[in-house]
Amino acid sequence: MAISRKGHRIMKAYYVYIMTNVDNTVLYTGVTDDIERRVAEHKNHTLKGFTDRYNVTKCVYVEEYGNINDAIMREKQIKSWSRARKFDLINTTNPALKDLGE
Repeated sequence: MAISRKGHRIMKAYYVYIMTNVDNTVLYTGVTDDIERRVAEHKNHTLKGFTDRYNVTKCVYVEEYGNINDAIMREKQIKSWSRARKFDLINTTNPALKDLGE
């Protein structure tokens, strides 16, 4: 939790997200404290690695947490799931697999 200049507490948010490619054949699960920046990094291929190599640029699922440890635990949980279970999760909120980063 951060403190503003006026002494008010500001809740820090952490995000677990799932991204895919345009054909929805590759899934990537990550965690970040700045979802807009992180999605932009994926879209712009700023960071080299898995998402750049497989052209993973479409954000299809996001969960918000107030605690980084909870977010990391959830990321690890989702990463351990099968593809089918990940798609089941995505379909609960985004069955059309629309890009949430647009």
